[in-house]
Amino acid sequence: MLETVKYLIGSIGPSGYGSKSTAEQVTETSPDLRSLTAIITGATSGIGAETARVLAKCGARLILPARSLKASEEAKARIVSEFPKSEIVVMALDLSSLSSVRCFVAEFESLDSPLNLLINNAGKFSHEHAISDDGVEMTFATNYLGHFLLTKLLLRKMIETAKATGVEGRIVNVSSSIHGWFSGDVIRCLDLMTRNKSHYDATRAYALSKLANVLHTKELSQRLKEMEANVTVNCVHPGIVRTRLTRDREGLITDLVFFLASKFLKTIPQAAATTCYVATHARLESVSGKYFADCNEVSTSKLGSNPTEAARLWSASEIMVSGDSNPVFY
Repeated sequence: MLETVKYLIGSIGPSGYGSKSTAEQVTETSPDLRSLTAIITGATSGIGAETARVLAKCGARLILPARSLKASEEAKARIVSEFPKSEIVVMALDLSSLSSVRCFVAEFESLDSPLNLLINNAGKFSHEHAISDDGVEMTFATNYLGHFLLTKLLLRKMIETAKATGVEGRIVNVSSSIHGWFSGDVIRCLDLMTRNKSHYDATRAYALSKLANVLHTKELSQRLKEMEANVTVNCVHPGIVRTRLTRDREGLITDLVFFLASKFLKTIPQAAATTCYVATHARLESVSGKYFADCNEVSTSKLGSNPTEAARLWSASEIMVSGDSNPVFY
């Protein structure tokens, strides 16, 4: 009850920010970002678009990948109209397709660009059961597996950039507090939902994908530490906000639910605050493997903090991105 009250009134936490803080406010004291390059997935609308806008305002060079180049160009145009000196590159990327992820990384590497920030923001809530071209349940494929491969393929560039510039690289995985709704065997549940439509539940699939983001953060942080890389990875819960994530279910019921919950909803600038804080704030230098909400460190679910599950998911993910068209996860 106390935490709910603090959230509703925007109580300030140890970071100096809270649930009512906006992305612009949390970056007011950030270092100059004009020397940094950031990749932001899902930046054509909602939280990702606001994250991109604020980082552009701070001077960062942006790479905006998306399935729709038209949508990316429109997002770029909106930012440039507000900040004419912005440097923004638009590229094609479908996170549900591993081949698309590989093509994107190859194209990005051809730019010979540094990479300082990777913000894995894109998300999908698939109400109907669907399987990706790679044979994986679609919500998991888009929200987690595509980002897993993207991060894996870009990691060398981030480590090299950090070493050459002396500037810490940062990876931000956008998750959700809904990750705590999932319980059970992660790998077995994914396998069942992928192979059998009758086992599919949209909310459970979404919660599983967001738990995977949390576990990915935990395991990758440990691996980066062992490599002594000057790159951190953290996970964020942006808060509850109405974005295009609900586009498959627009209508009276959805409108009513969001109206009744309106006191708990954040504005998009508020929802983008935690991502921007974790990506840029000097206070978080060398902080890695943590989970943030309302711009303050909080605890994950018990399963989300389990190192054995994190390592197990990593191993299964390596199998899934290996190119095996019919992988056995466990």
